[in-house]
Amino acid sequence: DLLKKLDEIEGEMPFGSKQRRIYAAIREAHEENGYPIEPACELFHAARSAYHKWASGKLSRRTAENERLAEKLEQLHAESPDKGYRRLNDDLRHDCVIHVNDKRVLRICQVRDIRSTIKYDNHGCTRHAKNPQYLAENLLDRQFYAAKPNEKWLTDVTEFKWYEGTEVHKLYLSAILDLCDRRIVSYVLSERNDNPLVFKTLDKAIQANPDAHPLFHSDRGFQYTNRTFHHKLVQAGMTQSMSRVAHCIDNGPMEGFWGILKRERYYGRRFTSKRELIQTIENYIHYYNTRRVQRNLGVLTPMEKPRFASPHKSGQQRSAAGRKNFIFFHCPLDGVRFT
Repeated sequence: DLLKKLDEIEGEMPFGSKQRRIYAAIREAHEENGYPIEPACELFHAARSAYHKWASGKLSRRTAENERLAEKLEQLHAESPDKGYRRLNDDLRHDCVIHVNDKRVLRICQVRDIRSTIKYDNHGCTRHAKNPQYLAENLLDRQFYAAKPNEKWLTDVTEFKWYEGTEVHKLYLSAILDLCDRRIVSYVLSERNDNPLVFKTLDKAIQANPDAHPLFHSDRGFQYTNRTFHHKLVQAGMTQSMSRVAHCIDNGPMEGFWGILKRERYYGRRFTSKRELIQTIENYIHYYNTRRVQRNLGVLTPMEKPRFASPHKSGQQRSAAGRKNFIFFHCPLDGVRFT
């Protein structure tokens, strides 16, 4: 009977901790069927003192903190189901000034069954030129660090799909990423993967950053090996760099951004409207630049890093400087700073 009662409790509260489910089963068996508490605790290898403490409703300070943390984590996860425990912990630090160890957040997420909803997939759309008009050396050479904004830019094109009945339509996104703060400098969406798509992306970046003369890195797609594109870079005072053949890692951070965007907003969804897909992409890029914190930036957003970070400071100093100048949002945990 007691084991049956435990099965019933697990059906009613499947995501509670195992210990709490056992305690709840013992209490119900005792209250409803008069089952003695002592043999019930022995059956489930539970300490009687621990059970009585739980039954009294008096929680330890640590347990109470974990309950409040769990509520906040569930709230954050409900707002962004794509986030796993590390990114949820980053939000706790960045938005609520709550500093908690990753392992503690992981344990709470496991108890409450809080997990990322993102799915993984990878389909590139790079079309290499059969007869490239211009090829550049790999000057970037996987040096994915820049001391200041507009020192190194990466670019690429990726593909999305949307559906109209049984008909499949494609949408292409061209973007430029800054290696210093990882912001998206400019982007263009088009139904065609052609030269104008890439040319417009560069023009927008130059218009927004007229004094920028970065190292400009790409793969060997047909748009980037076009002589006209190389001429545009030269006119803008930029130095061209290209990945080696069949070495996607040479453009790693750009490929990484595609993966982040698609896992968090695209995979697992079926878009039936071009407008809906465009809005999703545009909203995400704005969110990525202004709200999505990154650990490699010191738990800052791309737009915050230039304001809070100096190239001469260490990562910890940059993070501390950023936190010192934050305007933090109100948090239900009443400003408690956990360690």
